[in-house]
Amino acid sequence: MQRHGDTLRDGASRAVLLDSFGGPEVLTLKDVPEPQAGAGQIRVRVSAAGLNPMDWFMTADPETAARFGLSLPCGFGTDYSGVVDQVGADASGYALGDRVFGTALSRAVADHIVLDANGNIASGIAHRTPDGVDDRTAATLAIAGSTASAALDVLGLGPGDTVLIGGAGGGVGVFAVQLARIAGARIIGTGSPSSAQYLRSLGAEPVAYGEGLAGRVRDLGAGTVTAALDLHGTDTVHVARELEVPDDRICTIAGQVHGIPAASGANAAPGALESIARLVEAGRLRVPIAAAYPVEDIRAAVELQAARHVRGKVVIDL
Repeated sequence: MQRHGDTLRDGASRAVLLDSFGGPEVLTLKDVPEPQAGAGQIRVRVSAAGLNPMDWFMTADPETAARFGLSLPCGFGTDYSGVVDQVGADASGYALGDRVFGTALSRAVADHIVLDANGNIASGIAHRTPDGVDDRTAATLAIAGSTASAALDVLGLGPGDTVLIGGAGGGVGVFAVQLARIAGARIIGTGSPSSAQYLRSLGAEPVAYGEGLAGRVRDLGAGTVTAALDLHGTDTVHVARELEVPDDRICTIAGQVHGIPAASGANAAPGALESIARLVEAGRLRVPIAAAYPVEDIRAAVELQAARHVRGKVVIDL
């Protein structure tokens, strides 16, 4: 993959910044001082950044931003992939040239990011990128992959399960459907009628969302639906209850319903992302890249992603 920033002059760097909270119109690519790795830190030359709904949700207004500890001026994006190009004193476990991917909360869309070598979700995390995983794909794994993994851990799927996944064609759905399939479950995935073939390609039996969903699921001859995952809001939760799925085998990621467990990427089991990356490398899990934009077109990329009709992931090239 061509890296658009390979011609950066010494000491130069770029980052997408916000001087006010709001929609894509507030995103601006700016020249910034090149950050330097301090003691216990590494610096990553970013190759690609994957977009997630949380990126624009966090920065939409001051109240939401404050909940995530963000203040102005603020960066943008969380998923990244790249190469370690600086290693600070006492930063063990990394070497120059290591390919890595991970999270840098609301600052990933930048030529360079600095992370603690032993970081967390707030300071940034780096995982090794397997040789068989390209940079664009690696940049999509962290948030969506860890969220899907955490949700499926709640459900505990296995052979004999039939799971209803609401919003199966979205960014998290790409991972959830395939991980459920690998676990041996039968998957019924909701989406628009035009997404049916795409859902089949992931391993799901497609069904149109909206009023009458429970009846359409029954019409599939699915038998007993034993688990459900709502990746969009709460509509699938209510349908699952109508289908008599027990509350403890229903999970949400974007909505809250009393008595229904919720999951987030922060709750993923240790090693979950490494396992997902190995599945990608082995060809057992694929990540469709719906679109890739140069960083100069960040606003258009976010507009596409925020429309929530993308099949697969949107990636920014740096």
